[in-house]
Amino acid sequence: MSATADHAEERTNPAGRLGFEPGQVVQEIGYDDDVDQDLREGIESIIGADLVDEDYDDVADAVVLWFRDEDGDLTDALVDSIGLLEDGGMIWLLTPKTGRDGYIEPSDINDAAQTAGLSQTKSISVAKDWTGTRLTAPKR
Repeated sequence: MSATADHAEERTNPAGRLGFEPGQVVQEIGYDDDVDQDLREGIESIIGADLVDEDYDDVADAVVLWFRDEDGDLTDALVDSIGLLEDGGMIWLLTPKTGRDGYIEPSDINDAAQTAGLSQTKSISVAKDWTGTRLTAPKR
């Protein structure tokens, strides 16, 4: 695929900006009625499979963690997510945007990520109501 085609797909499929690749196993945690269905379908389109749910009992290449302020302790959720990852895997922490119910301050995300031993590599708008923060786990 040409670079131009890659950019066109990113515009039509926001999930294209998240770095997923065909054949990856992506585990989804925190699914609820408020998640962005277009983003979910975009990820599934890229990886060529359904997202696996919280009951998946093997390691995943990546975790998509939908998290809202009222969901509990973010550090605990991140630590739990690390245990589900293949070595070198990534976590996309998806949180409500500013002004939306469940919004989490960026400083709180940074603190929780550092406490969990994760590195924050970028934050982007991934959907109308959601911001994505890419977190990477240290090599084991």
